[in-house]
Amino acid sequence: MAAAATAAWAQRLAGVRGLLLDVSGVLYDGGDGGGTPIPGSPEAVARIKQSGLKLRFCTNESQKSREKFVGLLQRLGFDISVDEVTAPAPAACQVLKQRGLQPYLLVHDDVRSEFDKMDTSNPNCVVIADAGEGFSYQNLNEAFRVLVSLENPVLLSLGKGRYYKETDGLMLDVGPYMKALEYACDVQAEVVGKPAPEFFQAALKEMGTEAHETIMIGDDIVNDVGGAQRCGMRALQVRTGKFSKKPDLETLFPALRSLCTGPGPFCPGV
Repeated sequence: MAAAATAAWAQRLAGVRGLLLDVSGVLYDGGDGGGTPIPGSPEAVARIKQSGLKLRFCTNESQKSREKFVGLLQRLGFDISVDEVTAPAPAACQVLKQRGLQPYLLVHDDVRSEFDKMDTSNPNCVVIADAGEGFSYQNLNEAFRVLVSLENPVLLSLGKGRYYKETDGLMLDVGPYMKALEYACDVQAEVVGKPAPEFFQAALKEMGTEAHETIMIGDDIVNDVGGAQRCGMRALQVRTGKFSKKPDLETLFPALRSLCTGPGPFCPGV
């Protein structure tokens, strides 16, 4: 039985050169004191690195700068460095620079350092992220005022997740607040982060692999699995984090076509 399972996995993994790993809900659950690693995940990361597969951490984390985020993961026992992380805040800064935009930042205080080089005077766009307690009426209303005052409003969102899991339960993510501004301002947000194809393509370029050679591992059936599949990758959904046995119908059928199943530290399934 074990030999057959090993052979089946070897066949599924033929031609795979790299892995993209989501972090929250896959490697650890955030919470008081920084959160806790999911059992076996530090060891799984170490084994992946020893295997010779290329590895990149592909996250929508937008409550911490990459430096703080990586520092937290290192304290939790993970072998990870800043240059191995693809995150939405640096990607958003590139978009702002390329288009000459000056943002109003509706973001968490701990991620503002990522935007230190951006001119935020006289904003002509809004950048929204998982601001946590920063999602006050006053701050949301200020973002609304900026957008409705513009002839061609631009709303950049660092992800569009609905919720995520911390040690004490599920937490609202940036998506519901993004949708509120879309509705109030009659504007379509531009997503910088998963599931945007450009975000996955940037991660692949940084890792040096092609989509067909790469597997995405995440807990989000829409943003991780569905986003990766639309870019030509295979994807695994773990049974940790916000995994639910009630999948999102938006990506259920393409997910069923390519999700793998079987034993291991990243146990996929729907």
